Amino acid sequence: MRLSIGLPLIIAGTAVVMDLRTARVENEWILFSLAVSFVWRVWQEGINGAFDFLMGALLPVLILGVLFYFRMLGPGDIKLFCALGGVMGPAAIGKCILSSFFLGAIISLAILIFCGSFISRIHYLICYFQNLLHTGKIVPYYRKGMVLENFHFTVPVFMSVMLYAGGVY
Repeated sequence: MRLSIGLPLIIAGTAVVMDLRTARVENEWILFSLAVSFVWRVWQEGINGAFDFLMGALLPVLILGVLFYFRMLGPGDIKLFCALGGVMGPAAIGKCILSSFFLGAIISLAILIFCGSFISRIHYLICYFQNLLHTGKIVPYYRKGMVLENFHFTVPVFMSVMLYAGGVY
C-alpha cells in the first residue's frame, strides 16, 4: 500500500478510535499527523508539496469555520480534516469533506428514523433558527443531556477516507 493512501487511513482510523473511546481526538495526534504529513509531502514533492500541504490543511478551516462558530461541528473534526488535507491535498480534502457530510447525513437520518426523534429534531432546528433571527444571539446548537446528541463525526470521515483509499475520488 502506498503511503499516500495508507497515511490518511491511519490518521482517520486512529482518530475514530480515539473519538469513540473518549469523545475527543487528541491534539497530540493531530499535531503528529500534521508533522508527518508535512515531511512526507515535502519529501515527495519538494516546495510544491509544502504549498499543497498548506492549502490542503487550511481549506477545512475556511470551509467549516462557520459550522464551528455555531457549534454544529467540533474543533476536533475540523482539526482532523486539516491533518487529512495536509496529506491528501486541497482537491481531495474538498471531496472528503463533501462525502463525509453526505455519509454523516445518511447515518444521522437512520438514527433519527430508528430512534423515533425525527420530528422533534426538525422542530428543534426550526426553533433554533427562529431564536437566532429573533434575538440575534448565537448559542451552541447542541443540547446537553439529549440522547444521541453527540454524533461521532469521525465515523463518516473515516468512511470517506476509505472511499478515497479505494479510488472512488
